[in-house]
Amino acid sequence: MSNPTFEAGDITLEQVREFVWEIPQEGDMRAPARVLASETLLEEIREDKTLEQITNTTHLPGITNYAICMPDGHQGYGFPVGGVGALDAENGCISPGAVGYDINCGVRMMRTNLTYDELQGREEELVDSLFANIPSGLGGGGVVEAGVDTVDEILARGVDWALENGHAVEDDLLHCEDEGMREGANPEKVSQKAKDRGKNQIGSLGSGNHFLEVQRVTDIFDDEVGEAYGLEADQIVVLIHCGSRGLGHQTCNDYLRKIEQQHQGLLNQLPDKELAAAPAGSQLAEDYYGAMNAAINFAWVNRQLIMHRTRRVFERVFDRSWEAMDMHLLYDVAHNIAKKETHTVAGDERDLYVHRKGATRAFPAGHPEVPAAYRDVGQPVIIPGSMGAGSYVLRGGEHSMDLTFGSTAHGAGRLMSRTRAKNEFWGGDVQDELEEQQQIYVKAQSGATVAEEAPGVYKDVDEVVRVSDALGIGDKVARTFPVCNIKG
Repeated sequence: MSNPTFEAGDITLEQVREFVWEIPQEGDMRAPARVLASETLLEEIREDKTLEQITNTTHLPGITNYAICMPDGHQGYGFPVGGVGALDAENGCISPGAVGYDINCGVRMMRTNLTYDELQGREEELVDSLFANIPSGLGGGGVVEAGVDTVDEILARGVDWALENGHAVEDDLLHCEDEGMREGANPEKVSQKAKDRGKNQIGSLGSGNHFLEVQRVTDIFDDEVGEAYGLEADQIVVLIHCGSRGLGHQTCNDYLRKIEQQHQGLLNQLPDKELAAAPAGSQLAEDYYGAMNAAINFAWVNRQLIMHRTRRVFERVFDRSWEAMDMHLLYDVAHNIAKKETHTVAGDERDLYVHRKGATRAFPAGHPEVPAAYRDVGQPVIIPGSMGAGSYVLRGGEHSMDLTFGSTAHGAGRLMSRTRAKNEFWGGDVQDELEEQQQIYVKAQSGATVAEEAPGVYKDVDEVVRVSDALGIGDKVARTFPVCNIKG
């Protein structure tokens, strides 16, 4: 009896098992592609070029096992958002297009000991104060403005720079992926233009889908892991989502242009020029890896400065110290990243560039790269929903290493383009409905930004998380719900 299939235009997916669909290897594909989704999510994924893009990804030299699309997958630049590709670090390549423009666009969650009851009645005061004190929107303006020497230090040292300069405490580093510093960062490989774009944006949200959201914990699904993460029902937490701002965008753009100039031969082998890649071992691959790691550090500092400024805002609004409110980092996890990692492939240890674009690392309990505080239960994974929906805290699942190179989804995933969203929603109406119907207070630099991020623009985050949990790549721990939100 043949496996069930799903037809999406010219592409046929074969069901390997529940929630696992495969596009078989054929033609010039170097491996199959896999999509992790329910049929409900597949119906949405088929509406754009996601399936075509994940198929194109299999043409990259060194692709290992298969290219993978997560349940929140949607069309991106060359490589789909929600895509994971593990490329051989010796005989493969590294692709800026498979990392994305906003290098280390990621999320962090800070917990508090405040309850929702303590916050109720202060929502408007809090959202106004956060909006006034956390820089957001297009262009410059950050918590700090720096000279080139300072930017170089941030690129090289990451959150250790923030600790030395009074924007962090030691505990923050211990609860951040890689302790907030990527080894192998090389500031010299980041262009002056990129540094100039970043020097006035250190500690700023930016615009688009970036936000700071105060949330309340509504559900705990795993009491033991929830306790290890310091989470309990009715608790107030803060979620921060942003990346490397103009510095990361310029870095990606710089290396895409260099690849076009220096590696045209490889580029001509690929079905989509947006997958531009540098061969592993080439000087350009080494240069990009050093520049990307530096931009990763910049993004971690960016989120750290926003978090520390948020602590100060809470101090003023609630008239007590942030230490007394137990405002500590639960975890910070990166998206849009390519890490050189060692994985077991067909019984052999292999060094791979694991590209996670709009995907989250999700290492299980016992993995040595999980912070010591969480090693017994697994790495925290933070999955933001839309402004009108819940978000989730997961833990790295026991099957993530076998199925996804230690990865899971990173959010709800867009259903609708920003242009279409602005045509279908009016920002002011969205804000009014969220406040009147769900008591969610939103403040933004423009109504257009709110329209672009309206709840109807995204997939059902509950369905995305259901698939992740069922596959054992990211297990449900807790659910949160928005209280107030600021964006660019």
